[in-house]
Amino acid sequence: MIAYESLAAAYDGLTTDVNYRGVLAFFQSVLKDHGKQPERILDLACGTGSMSVLLAQEGYQVLGADISEEMLTVAAQKAESLEGNRPFFICQPMQRLRLPYRVGAVCCFLDSLNYVTEPEDCRKAFGRVYEALEDGGVFFFDINTPFKLRGLDGQVFLDENEESYCVWRAEFDEGERICYYGIDLFRRRNALWERSFEQHCEYAYEPEELLLWLREAGFSRVELYGDCRKEVPTAEEQRIYFAAFKE
Repeated sequence: MIAYESLAAAYDGLTTDVNYRGVLAFFQSVLKDHGKQPERILDLACGTGSMSVLLAQEGYQVLGADISEEMLTVAAQKAESLEGNRPFFICQPMQRLRLPYRVGAVCCFLDSLNYVTEPEDCRKAFGRVYEALEDGGVFFFDINTPFKLRGLDGQVFLDENEESYCVWRAEFDEGERICYYGIDLFRRRNALWERSFEQHCEYAYEPEELLLWLREAGFSRVELYGDCRKEVPTAEEQRIYFAAFKE
């Protein structure tokens, strides 16, 4: 089953621990530090649109892009709660991104880039993002580090609420540099539970290779941060943020 095909409807209920507002505050703080005030923002790999809605509430004109039609359906429903300035959503993969207009910033959160499991597609995505940005624009994204993904090997995790029960098992393939997540999802259907299975895959990108590809794409300056910290990432960092500038 395609990633997020069945998980889309249960995703928000199983990820209530995600600190979207904290990530947004960090993003805005980095923008402020560099004197950036974008009017239009692309929320790349926007998923169910939680960040897109928050960005819109902050006054940005938001375009959300994702490869999953199921996730975008949830995002569109969520955006209906806004009285005005609703995000506009499009279904596109990163490596074939094509926007109707340029934007002042592109953000891509929650290790979405790791889901691009072909390095050449990642390089293409960087090129597409560069073309989508206005001069002076910023590409801000994060990755799960190889250190974190290797550490997940063999682990089993459980998430549940009244409507859903999710078990996922992680296995890291060193040769492929991919962490595979086997996800069993059980959703309540009246008195019964419906089971579905998905496999998610994340590629273990080294920060150095991403820096090389960003510069190849045309980004003249790139800064790296620890997990929501304006500090140089440590050797055992779980998540790294990148800010790439088109100047």
